[in-house]
Amino acid sequence: MTTNVLIVDDETHILELLSYNLESNGYNVIQAETGEEALKKLISTNIDIILLDLMLPGIDGLEVLRQIRSTEAHKNIPVIMLTAKNEEFDTVLGLEMGADDYIGKPFGIHELLARMKAVFRRTKDNNNNLDEVKEDLLNIDELMINKNTHEVTIRDKQLELPLKEFELLYILAKNRGRVFDRQYLLDKIWGYDYYGETRTVDVHIRSLRKKIEIDDKNPQHIKTVRGVGYKYK
Repeated sequence: MTTNVLIVDDETHILELLSYNLESNGYNVIQAETGEEALKKLISTNIDIILLDLMLPGIDGLEVLRQIRSTEAHKNIPVIMLTAKNEEFDTVLGLEMGADDYIGKPFGIHELLARMKAVFRRTKDNNNNLDEVKEDLLNIDELMINKNTHEVTIRDKQLELPLKEFELLYILAKNRGRVFDRQYLLDKIWGYDYYGETRTVDVHIRSLRKKIEIDDKNPQHIKTVRGVGYKYK
């Protein structure tokens, strides 16, 4: 069955380059140059994954993402953000709003293909786990994680976490005290073996700390082990 990829970017040469490479790898490509056009294409076409540029004319990529995640028919479509911006704020905001991954321009097609396959693999694994009935609860001091219901509570406050922040917190908390290096976390949670974008892990850690720490500048739960990675204390 053909996989439909919606590419949303206002730069014609990027649309053409991505379309050529993705079609050469067996994907069917649908193009949109604006956010408004992308939302119309979502209604008229069955889309399997979206490559979404942040900087768009009219409504920007973050607003498109917000509308996708707030629409019942589209909320589970995987979204990978494309961004030429280096500002971490936009990246973190996009991840908090439910983007599945992000990739900074310029990027190689092999990296993009690997990330797309990883997103599809995670989606398939999640769907396969829907029928599991066992309760998977994790309690550590003031933190409670229910893996089945995707609920996180800390200091009696319930948190709403995007999928990968949830997975990151769960693996750290479940293995309390164990130090994980960034590459291991990248491969385990994002599902691809890429030795250049471990910053993805750092961005998610910073976002996660802002939600679970009393003072994210002086974290007491998720600790950095210099030169190695992260652990849950």
